[in-house]
Amino acid sequence: MKIAMWSGPRNLSTAMMYAFGNRTDCAVVDEPFYAAYLAKTGLDHPMSNQILAAQPHDPQVVADALSGPNPDGKPHWYQKHMTQHMIAGVPRLWMRDVVNVFLIRHPARVIASYAAKRENPSLDDIGFRQQAELYQEVQSFGGNPVVIDSHDIRDDPRMILEKLCDAIGLDFDPAMLSWPEGGHKDDGVWAPHWYGAVWNSTGFAGAEGPLPVLEGSAASLCEEALPYYLQMAPHALK
Repeated sequence: MKIAMWSGPRNLSTAMMYAFGNRTDCAVVDEPFYAAYLAKTGLDHPMSNQILAAQPHDPQVVADALSGPNPDGKPHWYQKHMTQHMIAGVPRLWMRDVVNVFLIRHPARVIASYAAKRENPSLDDIGFRQQAELYQEVQSFGGNPVVIDSHDIRDDPRMILEKLCDAIGLDFDPAMLSWPEGGHKDDGVWAPHWYGAVWNSTGFAGAEGPLPVLEGSAASLCEEALPYYLQMAPHALK
């Protein structure tokens, strides 16, 4: 089984990769289209030069690999994807060969977290519009997409992960509830900039508190992103 997990940044996505990566039957890959996205857009991201040196720039090469054999002969392959990487020119036919899952998070939490690592994010940077579009695209080819909300995972990791595994036809493994401190061997080269908190973790953080209060451009961005989140939230596993 190939599992494509679609989220924007700052969305519990790395913790979810660690959860699946702690299963002995599951390989993982971390944002395989990142370098292709930077090469096509010319965007200046933290550690851009290292990212461009670490991954293929041709998105078709990436897509072919994602449709190919699972790494290390593992029966399952968890693919962590950022929705904002799926720009024009990035192949999508391979998405028909995977189980597509959408990891959502309230935009106020995403924006507050993202802005602490990279200033002045735009709607394109945080992936909400692209996530809703990809969800509709998977529906259009009968892919039966699954939605989970990071807020619900942090409220009750075991319950939501059991429901997720059941929804995609995978046996739940309690090993998914924890992982070794210090990161994963398959972390992307950008991990030192973005993954500090999860590197120091050994499991999912506890329940989230109230939504952060945003001001100015951050508040305006949240208003732009919120309708896309609200489109998908009713579909989340409970």
